[in-house]
Amino acid sequence: MAFPSWPEASSGRLLPMPSFTEHWRSLSSSSRLERPSEGDLSASCIRNLRLLRDSRLEQPSEGELRAGSIRNLRLLRGSRLERPSEGELSGSNLAQGNHLKSVDFDHVITLLEGTESGNSEEQLQALKELIKCYEFGIPLKDLRQISNILNLCAEKSELHHIFIEPTCEILKLYRLPFYKKNSSDEGNYAKEVQESFAQLGYLMRVPYSQVRIQICKSVISFYHAEPPKKEFEAIFNTVYQPISTNYKKKMVELAGLAETLLLSLTLVENQHPEKLWIIKTLQHLSISEENCKLMMKAQAPSRLCSHLNDVDSSGQFLFRSSEILWNLLEKSSKKETINQLSNLECINALKEVFLNLFLHGSSHYDRQLRNDILVISTLIAQNPGAPMIETGFAKQLILFATFFEVKSHNPLVKGFKLTYCYEDFELKKLLFNMLTVLSKDVSTVQLLHEGKVMLALFHYVKPNEKPGVLDWSAAQYEELQLHAIATLAIVAPLLVEDYMMCQGNTRLLMFLEWCAGNDPFFGQGNSFHGTGGRGNKLAQMRYSLRVLKPVVSLGDDAVNLDLCDQGAIHQLLGILKSTTNNFKEKEDAIVVEIQTDTFLTLSTLCENNVHRKEIFGWEGVDTLIPFMKMDVKKFYSGLGHNRLLFSALDCLWCCVMGCTILEDYFLEREGLFTLLDLLVLNETNVCNLILGILVEFCDNPKTVSHINVWRGKKDQTAAHLLINLWRKEEKEMGVKHDKLGRIADIKRPLVGRFQKQQEIIPMPATCPTVAVMDVAENMRAKIYCLICKLGFENLLGLSAKDFVTLAIIRRYLDFKVGEIWSEVCAELKREKFRPATADQEALQVITEAFQNVGKMVVSLQNEMLESKQYQELREEEKVYAKIHYLHKQKEMVNKSWKNFLTRTSNYEALKKAKRRQEKSIDASRPKERQHDAVFHPTDIKGLNTTVASGRLVTVESTPAELTGGPLMDTELALKRLPIRGGALKGVKGVKIMDSFKKDSVSVQ
Repeated sequence: MAFPSWPEASSGRLLPMPSFTEHWRSLSSSSRLERPSEGDLSASCIRNLRLLRDSRLEQPSEGELRAGSIRNLRLLRGSRLERPSEGELSGSNLAQGNHLKSVDFDHVITLLEGTESGNSEEQLQALKELIKCYEFGIPLKDLRQISNILNLCAEKSELHHIFIEPTCEILKLYRLPFYKKNSSDEGNYAKEVQESFAQLGYLMRVPYSQVRIQICKSVISFYHAEPPKKEFEAIFNTVYQPISTNYKKKMVELAGLAETLLLSLTLVENQHPEKLWIIKTLQHLSISEENCKLMMKAQAPSRLCSHLNDVDSSGQFLFRSSEILWNLLEKSSKKETINQLSNLECINALKEVFLNLFLHGSSHYDRQLRNDILVISTLIAQNPGAPMIETGFAKQLILFATFFEVKSHNPLVKGFKLTYCYEDFELKKLLFNMLTVLSKDVSTVQLLHEGKVMLALFHYVKPNEKPGVLDWSAAQYEELQLHAIATLAIVAPLLVEDYMMCQGNTRLLMFLEWCAGNDPFFGQGNSFHGTGGRGNKLAQMRYSLRVLKPVVSLGDDAVNLDLCDQGAIHQLLGILKSTTNNFKEKEDAIVVEIQTDTFLTLSTLCENNVHRKEIFGWEGVDTLIPFMKMDVKKFYSGLGHNRLLFSALDCLWCCVMGCTILEDYFLEREGLFTLLDLLVLNETNVCNLILGILVEFCDNPKTVSHINVWRGKKDQTAAHLLINLWRKEEKEMGVKHDKLGRIADIKRPLVGRFQKQQEIIPMPATCPTVAVMDVAENMRAKIYCLICKLGFENLLGLSAKDFVTLAIIRRYLDFKVGEIWSEVCAELKREKFRPATADQEALQVITEAFQNVGKMVVSLQNEMLESKQYQELREEEKVYAKIHYLHKQKEMVNKSWKNFLTRTSNYEALKKAKRRQEKSIDASRPKERQHDAVFHPTDIKGLNTTVASGRLVTVESTPAELTGGPLMDTELALKRLPIRGGALKGVKGVKIMDSFKKDSVSVQ
């Protein structure tokens, strides 16, 4: 709802008001009761009507008042405005729903519109009766008429001061409950209620303090509704019900009352009571988000700030204004609110208020208000366009932040001391926070230097050795210490010279040594910065490393050289060892962050400096390798192990590679195997970094042999792993291949989905094209370099599919050059340049040559696939032959078993088999014998078996007495004779020959 802007306040007279009489009359014409004609009235009614006319037009004389006219006036008053008694309410009228006697609003309006000066008493009496009639609440259906009467009273109050009191009394009616007869009344009368509430805002033009204050009280009552009076509630609720709780608040928002009241501040600039009540009302209204948006349209932040320094003995104005500003920041657009406050006038006002409260505020309330103003100022300082430096507010705040630690001769703080109460403790933290905000503006660097901010912050980079009663408590000092070090981490990179003048490296290293030591320390860990530091020094170590890391990252040679000369590398390695050993079982995010920052600091110190890499040494390699062997499950724990792994790999790249001694030691410790194990995990972000490290490592001649020796799960080789990574990368890029992995597009075999979508845009030669950028955006170039180092021949553990992909990898560089030439041709065509004939022919030859390379690769892939198919076929034939042989053997075994069963169950078959066997044996012997040869039969006579017997030689020259009998009794002879010597032992005179002379015995 749009409202007219307020004109400037004039000298004490009432400003011209828009006439609302006709407007309200037109709105209420439909709801007025039609007056009956004289013919319809009874005799008594006609008499009373005449008396009414007389009372309107003529003031009765004193005699008439003493006589019967007094009785007629009483009848008139009783019939129109008199409040019904309790008996009448509980009687027949109540049964008919007439809990309130009908009020003739037309009569009251006609009285108020009259210009005669003699009927003022009658007008006041009518208003008094009207007010009494609605002393328990207002039905929604009557609110429009009451608002019309209120407007007339406000107009008449300019000429007759006696109407000020009735106006205030009518305004008090708005503080009473509103009632509805039907449940639909809230919606049906919503427009009338909005207009009535909007009228309250317009009435702020009335130049009387009582009226303005009463308007504010009535609006405030909407947010603190009074319950209906008990003596009337039981009677009233039989016909009417109270409106819903938030109905008035909603109507206030729709009526735009917040914006109107805010604009009315211009009318009461010199009236302190009215201004304070308006501010109090706006404070209640600002709890609503819709009201805050309306107030923002009227520039509420800047209007309120312009009055912050107004004289106010009560102190409420500043407090309530700051409360409204807080609500505007929270419930409306924070950015828009800060923009409205970011001007010279507002910041100067905040500066003066803060300075006054800082120097002269002594009560608990003053200190709290001071801190609130500082928080609002901090939010404003975050806006780069805020003139904090131009107003001198920034310099003043830097002074207040550092005077406690650094002595200053500035008269503002001379002799001023902070107490150790909670509010001053909060102030100190807020000032540290303000330094952080101000440091984001480069223009404040000089102010920070002049204010000796670095020296003040380094005051806290030390243990709290002597906590006393007249000082910060141990918990407070720890919180301030952590806050100061956190601020130092942001300010130190901006003031490197001040950092070195304060011996920042020495202070930090000494403090880190204390943090890593075993001295007893009982950290509280209560603050935001102290998270995870309860009972230990982890919080202090964490923020000290946060200071060291950005300072080292600047790359200042003097700073880094000073650090290394003081043994920072060994000290940082000691921190890694201590955190690993002491917090192995209970590893949290704080420990992981400390280790991550330590690795990053070491990487920056040792990068491109062989001497520092040698200082890093074998100790550093031994410390580094276990971090690359962390459990895979920790990557997704949310504690930051993925960042820790990245920082460890970065440390490997910067601190080990480039130093041959450390590279060889890393290989000896199987560090390269660890990298390949990480590569198997196939983590996309990690793979690219690991491949880059492996490519750099291949400059060491010992690396290739280690890569070839490595084996993964299922005997996977490094070459197979790299080719799998290539295929996965091309699949993610959308490079087209057929089902067998062959090239699908001969002209653009390496182009992915994204590259195809990019249009060819002519660019300068210094700008890389899409094809060139593709080399850096994926892992294919690194994989190509690695396989080039390994060699494309004699790669182990590759399948035919791998060889098909390997054919593409081998021609990667040729394909990339072809893409560049294709882009050159496309750019010429896009720019509509026609090359010279010779150049055109050269381009054509080059294009065809690279297309021929693609065709050649496809042909090679086909040959590989055919070879694979032929090999598979041969292998299949071998398998079938083996199966056939096994089946044949099985059949022969079955047949042999069957024959064996036949021989054992049929004696005739056994004899027949024996004869066949003997015949076969005879047939196998040679027919011709040498005449001087000795034949020894090997058959054992008397055996009834067909199983081949053992070899038996009958030596005829052996005397029978030596063997103890025939050969068939050999078993018996052996049982009789001892084992050693056999039968020879039982014959006297027989000489037993040595074993080495047995060959000399001749056998006849």
